[in-house]
Amino acid sequence: MNAALVISDRDNVATALEPLDKGRTITVGGATVVVAEPIARGHKVALQAIRAGDAVIKYGSPIGTASCDIAAGTHVHTHNVASSRGRGDLAAATEVRLKPDATAAESSSSATEVRLKPDATGTESPSSVVSGFSRTRPTAEPVE
Repeated sequence: MNAALVISDRDNVATALEPLDKGRTITVGGATVVVAEPIARGHKVALQAIRAGDAVIKYGSPIGTASCDIAAGTHVHTHNVASSRGRGDLAAATEVRLKPDATAAESSSSATEVRLKPDATGTESPSSVVSGFSRTRPTAEPVE
């Protein structure tokens, strides 16, 4: 079994199919590299030197940009690749804010409307209403 996987001749990284120990020599995708540091199964190893600002290519497609120089055989991950692709930790930054600032609401006719209204239990809860649809569970009273 191969220790790593390369899908495209364009790839400059390979995906480890098993843990790779420092000092191990692997040959994959026409490249032979010496693993420079331990790399966990499922993580990427650089098949060649990647300069800061260059594209990191996996499965034939760019997955990010090297945020620093990456030597052949080293671990390629979020510590040295800048990308928003597949980053669940950035999802909160793109969510609709429940409490828009007054300036944005005044300057934009499409600002999200936020209301506090009693829910079915009588408790006040935030409800973001856009185009007549509520982002919270239905309440006993219609939104006007």
